[in-house]
Amino acid sequence: MRGGNKVERWGPPDGSEVFHSNCPARQVLDHVTSRWGVWVLIALRDGDLRFFELRERIQGVSEKMLSQTLRNLVRDGLVWREVEPTIPPKVTYGLTPLGKGIGESLAAMFDWIRDNAGQIQQMQAEFDSALEGSADKGSAADSSSGSVGSEGANG
Repeated sequence: MRGGNKVERWGPPDGSEVFHSNCPARQVLDHVTSRWGVWVLIALRDGDLRFFELRERIQGVSEKMLSQTLRNLVRDGLVWREVEPTIPPKVTYGLTPLGKGIGESLAAMFDWIRDNAGQIQQMQAEFDSALEGSADKGSAADSSSGSVGSEGANG
């Protein structure tokens, strides 16, 4: 079909196309994995929520960022939006069938992270401890090399 914007394929079978910034799959992935996108999709897994309920449930999100995230997810077809013509308007959000699919995958990933958080924190602590140990050795070497350097400059 000529002249249309229809996407026949999103990339080669090996997936290398997703590394290009103009890849449609990458754009959707950016929305899903944005700072707040993951939390919105996980929050809506339990059922439809009004805007203020989402804002209260997702601690730390501003109204502006929640609005922007929801707009992107609605545009991508992952979330639906319903406005009741009341004063003030009641706006409710829920997952579309596409959104339910990605929501399940995200929930599985979240469950894995939660189940392994203790081990991950232990690995982080070990890494930080080793890094601090090498930094201490590095600063001792820096101060000794600094005194050698200053003697060389004065001598």
